[in-house]
Amino acid sequence: MQRLPQVLQSQLLQPALITLLATLADGCRDIARQISRGAVAGVLGNAGAENVQGEAQKKLDVIANDILKALLLAEPSVRALASEEETEIVAANPDGRFLVAFDPLDGSSNIDINGSVGTIFSIFEAPGATPVTEADFLRPGRQQIAAGYVLYGPSVMLALTAGQGVQFYTLDPVSNEFLLTSERVAIPAQTQEFAINMSNQRFWAEPMRRYIADLLLGKDGPRKKNFNMRWVAAMVSDVHRILCRGGIFSYPWDRREPDKPGKLRLMYEANPMALLIERAGGEAWTDAAKILDLQPEHIHQRVPVILGSAEEVLHCISYHTGR
Repeated sequence: MQRLPQVLQSQLLQPALITLLATLADGCRDIARQISRGAVAGVLGNAGAENVQGEAQKKLDVIANDILKALLLAEPSVRALASEEETEIVAANPDGRFLVAFDPLDGSSNIDINGSVGTIFSIFEAPGATPVTEADFLRPGRQQIAAGYVLYGPSVMLALTAGQGVQFYTLDPVSNEFLLTSERVAIPAQTQEFAINMSNQRFWAEPMRRYIADLLLGKDGPRKKNFNMRWVAAMVSDVHRILCRGGIFSYPWDRREPDKPGKLRLMYEANPMALLIERAGGEAWTDAAKILDLQPEHIHQRVPVILGSAEEVLHCISYHTGR
């Protein structure tokens, strides 16, 4: 099996980008080790503080952020970074060529129950002028030059798009290397699986309520087929399932906080996942537009998310647009 650097070299990527992706992989190996030690290392539970989102930080949220932040600040090719756990962007190396945005540990509610969690990252070319500002990060997701996630599950897996298509790599515990295990990830256009937090349905907008209601009617409803629901409460896990076998995932707008368009962050979650999904043949939307076409307004912006198997996502969007 090919190692991660070998595959990236074969795709003729910039050497600096290959080095940066290898650095991110190194950081995720360190995070995987911390997660695997769990209660033995005393890394479970709350850290006793809130992040910029007003959410209680877990100890592993802080640990994962510190690991990636230290490695990226030391990487010469990184101009600046933005993290879900940081209030503002963090300047790195003035001559760096890349901007990196990341969610250091997605699925924090799963940490203390030994459930799957992950790291999500997004890479842009840095602008020519220095010093870098937040505005330099605020570009549509189609301008990402690479994106991916690492899933910390029964095996540690990296999903990456940086050159052609989407690849899966699995961390070999013997060699401690990420090895290529799926060269061309492709999402089936049709599906009979959906992922959504049903406990919030009374707060959803009417089009999403109608769409899910029709799925639940199964063969007796307008869809004429039965659907199964899957919900892991970690976006990385739900998106990974879709990349493996299809499905639709949504975290829609709801009226509990009507001034917030959604729960998921555009820069750290929606954009990188949308790039992976589209390059694997799927679709990724808000309730009104393609995610990768959005012009970000600030680095912690939230958006509704509907992504997955192309035909199913477009069917869901038709409930919102009337087309």
